[in-house]
Amino acid sequence: MPAESIPRATKEWRVEGQKGFDCLQLNADAPIPELGDTECLVRWHCVSLNYRDLLVTKGKYLFGSKDHVVPGSDGAGEVVAVGPKVTRFQPGNRVMTLLHQGHLSGALTPTTISTTGVGGTIDGCLREFGAFNEQGLVSIPDSLDFAQASTLPCAAITAWNALYGLESKSLKPGDTVLTQGTGGVSLFALQFAKAAGAYCISTTSSESKAQILRDLGADHIINYREDPDWGTSARALTPYGNGVSHIVEIGGPNTLAQSLKAIKIEGVISIIGFLGGAVGKGAPSFLDVLGNVCTVRGILAGSRQQMEDMNQAIEANKVKPFVDEKIWDFKDIKEAMTHMWDQKHVGKVVVKVCDE
Repeated sequence: MPAESIPRATKEWRVEGQKGFDCLQLNADAPIPELGDTECLVRWHCVSLNYRDLLVTKGKYLFGSKDHVVPGSDGAGEVVAVGPKVTRFQPGNRVMTLLHQGHLSGALTPTTISTTGVGGTIDGCLREFGAFNEQGLVSIPDSLDFAQASTLPCAAITAWNALYGLESKSLKPGDTVLTQGTGGVSLFALQFAKAAGAYCISTTSSESKAQILRDLGADHIINYREDPDWGTSARALTPYGNGVSHIVEIGGPNTLAQSLKAIKIEGVISIIGFLGGAVGKGAPSFLDVLGNVCTVRGILAGSRQQMEDMNQAIEANKVKPFVDEKIWDFKDIKEAMTHMWDQKHVGKVVVKVCDE
């Protein structure tokens, strides 16, 4: 887009209050952000939604958000202008966001979490144009379109971190991985694990979703409604009944007890959410972790370095993100969030901000 073609105003959604999706307000004439010396102006094409985005509108996001924030952490778009000191990108480059703009490599810090979260403490991508520091943007893999690329900044990197974030315990060929459900993180974990030569067990609640898991390569599927003791069943499917090497735990307290039944000695349970509720009956204690001699770790996405490593694997293994069947229009963001909150989606929910 030539500089003279950049409009002077942009459409954007903002969270006005914290009472749910009705707090989302559309401004059709917001000013285009001023461009700093090290910033890129990005025209966003697609945004994928995360459970985090829904919690921001409800005032329930654990790591805080600023008033009147533009929501949407995961954007994919095109650089249309750059500041005079930008060296990493130029107009025409396809880019996506880094969830925590300050997390370039290594471990997260309290400051990075509390001050650099896109769509929380920093204005996000549910707008036509946004200005972002060049360090907080990542190139899109050549093999993916904007809709597919918008699914990577949170769900994909979280799955990658779960499998590879602890270098001493990173996924190896022949390991067994257990995923839960058919949300974005779980499907990415399944795809990455199969690409690495792992044996994969997946849980789900319906035959239609089970077929999707089979299509993506799941070696065994357990219906957790029919088998409430699925952790024991998963362990029985592993070599010599020793247990699962990696579990991507999305349910929280209500499913962690079963994950502990399935995990092997020195295995890793990566907690990435609490879709089953933050408080559960009979939730495990630290003694249960000790008794199972395993690692239980919380994950909050990943670094830019991890994203760049992940992108190389996506290209090499031709991984295609699983996008929910309906792509939502920008004006229908409240309906898209409701669709996701009601768990009617499979894979990632994507909103089209502008035409490609």
